[in-house]
Amino acid sequence: MKFQVLLIFPLIFLLMQFPTGFADLELLTNNKIFSEGQPLFIYGKGLPNENLIIRLLTPDETIAKFDQIATNDDGTFEYVLLHWPKTSNDFPFGTYTIELLSSDQPGLQKTLDVKFLSTSELIDIPVERQVNTLVVAPETAAINQPFRVFVQTTSDGLLVGNNPTQFLDNTHVHLPSGISVPLSNSFKTLHTGLSFVDYTPKEEGTHVFHVVASVQGTTSHGSAATSILSQDLGGISEQIVNLNSILNATSTELDVLKSEIKGFDNTLEQSSEKIDESTEDIATSIEFIGEASTQLNSLMFPIIASIGIIVALQITIIARRR
Repeated sequence: MKFQVLLIFPLIFLLMQFPTGFADLELLTNNKIFSEGQPLFIYGKGLPNENLIIRLLTPDETIAKFDQIATNDDGTFEYVLLHWPKTSNDFPFGTYTIELLSSDQPGLQKTLDVKFLSTSELIDIPVERQVNTLVVAPETAAINQPFRVFVQTTSDGLLVGNNPTQFLDNTHVHLPSGISVPLSNSFKTLHTGLSFVDYTPKEEGTHVFHVVASVQGTTSHGSAATSILSQDLGGISEQIVNLNSILNATSTELDVLKSEIKGFDNTLEQSSEKIDESTEDIATSIEFIGEASTQLNSLMFPIIASIGIIVALQITIIARRR
């Protein structure tokens, strides 16, 4: 019995700390689209005399305004959060998020998106974030050689996202074999909104990187494909350089051979000319020999004739003596 009483007292104390009947937060604004100089008026309802924290987040998720207020006795509140200033790096045009957090109800939170534009006309513009995801990957790479894939995430043109493991939690790569490999835990932050992953392919073929970015409840998709080869372009380029070197050396040798052949042609031409000259000299010599032979015949003919006459006279004398 004493033990039960001891348990009841702490429970009563806790009930006294909080009003009975927890109420959900309600957050509203006087408009959805604002321009320079206009007030951003918020109102709503929570618990009576509840402490509320109000934050205004820019399109790149930085805190532009931070305030703390308390609700009225009936739980309602009204508050002018700010008058929109002139556009700047701190207050760019785009989609802003109003966050309302309860200090008395831990974990309870309300958000509301509004537009900050250059026009003051209340035109029909959807109040939603324009989240874009850009994936940059090399067109070709080599198997078992690491390369880097970059991801850029913007909201209304501004870089957003600080922790890639949270807003890129569904990112993966499709392999040529047909399976998908998650990459969300492999990303690192290069800058706000800029992330990268070092990836080493184990298969040849086309690898498709599918990036899914989630910013303030808005999802954006981006993809890029890389063709994995047996070797990268650097190795192919080196082989081409070596081939060009060999071709240059061969071309040099051919020029030398051409020069030598040209000299050989000159030698052959000179030899041919000398042979022609020698042939002419031989022909002239033969002609001279023919003339000499004719002259010799003309000289020898009388001598032979005289010898014949002498021989005939001797034969006649010998015949008479007998």
